[in-house]
Amino acid sequence: MSRQLILDLLPPPRPTLENFVPGGNGVVLQALRELQPGRAIYLWGPPGAGRTHLLRALGEAPGCLYATAASDPGPLAELATGDAAPPRLVAVDDIGSLGPEGQAAVFALYNRWRAAAQTAQAFAVLVAGDRAPMAMPLREDLRTRLGWDLSFRLELLSDAERAAALAGRAAERGLQLSAEVLNWVLTHYARDMGKLTALLDALDRYSMEKQRAITLPLLRELLAGSADEAPPRPATPL
Repeated sequence: MSRQLILDLLPPPRPTLENFVPGGNGVVLQALRELQPGRAIYLWGPPGAGRTHLLRALGEAPGCLYATAASDPGPLAELATGDAAPPRLVAVDDIGSLGPEGQAAVFALYNRWRAAAQTAQAFAVLVAGDRAPMAMPLREDLRTRLGWDLSFRLELLSDAERAAALAGRAAERGLQLSAEVLNWVLTHYARDMGKLTALLDALDRYSMEKQRAITLPLLRELLAGSADEAPPRPATPL
């Protein structure tokens, strides 16, 4: 396998609640595990805090619906105003980027959610944005609906929490990461745990391919090779 394909062919694992690293977000994770039809949760926090991971973990499950600002707003609008039985959970990610049609669809969705909350057609709503409900750049009536039920702020993992999570996932694979490799990855690579896990998988594969131990020179070689045909991006010199 060519080096430049390794990272591309090993995307982050499918998001689940089990592979989410909670850090200081244990209360949020518990609330999501207990989310039932008729309840709604709004998650907000900075990039890299895990909003998309959590929404995909629930919204992409069978019988659920996951939508983003890039999705066609038609299905959401039809769900919100139609008579068909709704999914058991509807997840709407990056709500701050929704256009007028998308905002109108989510507004109507909240109205149907509230009306159906105590009926056999009750469903759960999970929405995420990058700031608190009333600070979102949305139409006023939709901002108020974001706070109708539960709202949680997601916290970024600390460096120590990311280090512990990455070391733990390496140990699960039987890998030994030196302090030098671990520190370099945490200092120079992405903060997002999904991307860090994908890098770990790629490093494992590359180590086996080359039959060499995982060292900083091997990591440099992998990243230099994967960048051969990758789009240019700002990077800290290796």
